[in-house]
Amino acid sequence: MYFCLSSECRGEEKVDQPDKQICESEGESVTLHCKYKTASAQPDLFWYIQRVNDFPKYILRRSKYGAGDNGTEFQERFQSEVKPDSVPLIIHDVHVSDSAVYYCALKPTVTETHSTLTQKQSVL
Repeated sequence: MYFCLSSECRGEEKVDQPDKQICESEGESVTLHCKYKTASAQPDLFWYIQRVNDFPKYILRRSKYGAGDNGTEFQERFQSEVKPDSVPLIIHDVHVSDSAVYYCALKPTVTETHSTLTQKQSVL
């Protein structure tokens, strides 16, 4: 997902989810990839899920220098770790109910007011 939230985009802050669609058997583990680029020394990275006919829900937050946290319903099977240029989301013991659109977000890109929103997403 790429967010450009100011009237002047300089390309310093961006995320990219190269996986457009992923299929996996129930009970397996799946990794959703998210690459990021930021000028921030301490970026916060987020994952959200949006199921059909529902609003996006917070899955987790990870910081480059901290543990982060998981949303209440995502404590057990969802994990992530910030790497130098990526923050993959791993879902263990995948269920059919995990089928959804997953969004990766970078904190510096979601803290300012915006007029235009462009996004890239992964579908599971």
